[in-house]
Amino acid sequence: MDVNPPQENQGDEAWATDARRDLQALVAEVRRVYVGATPAPEWMAMALVAGGHVLLEGVPGVAKTTLVKAFSVAAGCGFRRIQFTPDLLPSDVTGTTVYSPKDGQFSLRLGPVFTQVLLADEINRAPARTQSALLEAMEEGQVTIEGATEPLPQPFLVLATQNPVEQTGTFPLPEAQVDRFLFRVVLGYPTEEEEVTMLHRFSSATPPVSTPERPATAGPARTALPLHQVLSPERALELQHLAARVHVGDAVRAYVVRLARHTRSQPGVYLGVSPRGSLSLLRAARARALFEGRAYTVPDDVKAVAVAAMAHRLVVTPQADLEGVEAHQLVSQALEDVAVRQP
Repeated sequence: MDVNPPQENQGDEAWATDARRDLQALVAEVRRVYVGATPAPEWMAMALVAGGHVLLEGVPGVAKTTLVKAFSVAAGCGFRRIQFTPDLLPSDVTGTTVYSPKDGQFSLRLGPVFTQVLLADEINRAPARTQSALLEAMEEGQVTIEGATEPLPQPFLVLATQNPVEQTGTFPLPEAQVDRFLFRVVLGYPTEEEEVTMLHRFSSATPPVSTPERPATAGPARTALPLHQVLSPERALELQHLAARVHVGDAVRAYVVRLARHTRSQPGVYLGVSPRGSLSLLRAARARALFEGRAYTVPDDVKAVAVAAMAHRLVVTPQADLEGVEAHQLVSQALEDVAVRQP
């Protein structure tokens, strides 16, 4: 269903058109490295302008890490990687104070979270205590170390990879942690044609994407592949401000609320979408409208992002779980049940 744009936005969408051009260029550059049917680069671009984070789930070997590295290069943002393991400590993520015997003083040593694009690799291989070290960073853009609050570089984007929970040695993410992610994107195996394309493209002696050790506030990762910087941190922040300017009509806003409330009483749902989820869905719809080059949202924007923005926030009942009901199916059902109403 479509709605008419507000009068003040008609004929004055040059900034939205420019934003679409930059975001499309970003996606195209990432796709020079990432080969797959899943529109992961598109979701990551929308998360960047929405100021959200992305949880990438898939079996090992489907280019999750390569995808994130390529995205940081194309976006022109500082990049750091944390390999989550069962023995990783919270201070290994955020940093800590270190005593110097030479001058007899404590100094603050910042952790790898102080960057713009943070790859939390295999985040579910660490226990909940370490996973929670990212909560404040993801929600408030800051970190508290030994009572001192330190702001993070902006823009700040966590791109976390997760192996399916059936894999050996993994820990399910706590609901509070999952709720901080704007999108959850499932990366499947490529098609036969895509896998052939991948072998043609990367079967030469060219090494894979690699990132040398760099300071936490350094620039974008350097890679061995011919990637180009398309955006800059300044432009990314500008795009975030533009996304906040995207008009949201009363019908779209009411549709978001009714979708979220429907999940809270939907059969098979133990825990529905929270008010934070409603806000995230609205931000995602604005980002999708900007990605399409529009200065206003329509209900189709909400529908396009609903599964990726809502499914991971649902907790199904034990009975529904035994019956094989999955969260994305419940969101799809909610989209069928809830109609768009004109104001």
